Amino acid sequence: MIESPCIKVCVIDPASRLCTGCWRTLDEIAAWSSLSTEARRRIMADLPARKPRQP
Repeated sequence: MIESPCIKVCVIDPASRLCTGCWRTLDEIAAWSSLSTEARRRIMADLPARKPRQP
């Protein structure tokens, strides 16, 4: 089973509606425990692109 990307920094950015700790949506966070391994893999693959670029 794929572990959660949660790092215990649970703050939702109001503009992007993503958690600034793990970069998942609220829906993804809520559904994580019931998602298939493949669905989790897809989300994990998308997370790096969601993180803002540091100047």
